[in-house]
Amino acid sequence: MRKFILGLIGICILFSCANSNENVKTITVDDLKLKIREDKNIQILDVRTSSETSDGVIFNAIQVNLIFNSFETRSIDVLNKDKPVYVYCRSGRRSKIAAGILADNGYDVYNVKGGYVAWEKALKNN
Repeated sequence: MRKFILGLIGICILFSCANSNENVKTITVDDLKLKIREDKNIQILDVRTSSETSDGVIFNAIQVNLIFNSFETRSIDVLNKDKPVYVYCRSGRRSKIAAGILADNGYDVYNVKGGYVAWEKALKNN
């Protein structure tokens, strides 16, 4: 219960501190599929919790939970600033926040519209 409450507090802090960043671009899951076909080494960042990632992940995604206080530091440690970053969460809300944080740190960022839910739906329809 304590972890849940701390998580909620963390999300509230992130929502209140994150600004809407005009440097964040949006990409659809279909566009992301094309990017993955073109370049197997693209940077995909999954900002969901570990329990959410047990449902599956998008191709070789790097996992850094947005709710952790050290999200910014952890992301900067694992991401290459010279390459675009494609960020997703479950539905697209948290990834938008994460993308804004990364854009504020100088990354070229794309928020994956609809997140993992849209990804799974697109896979079922193909």
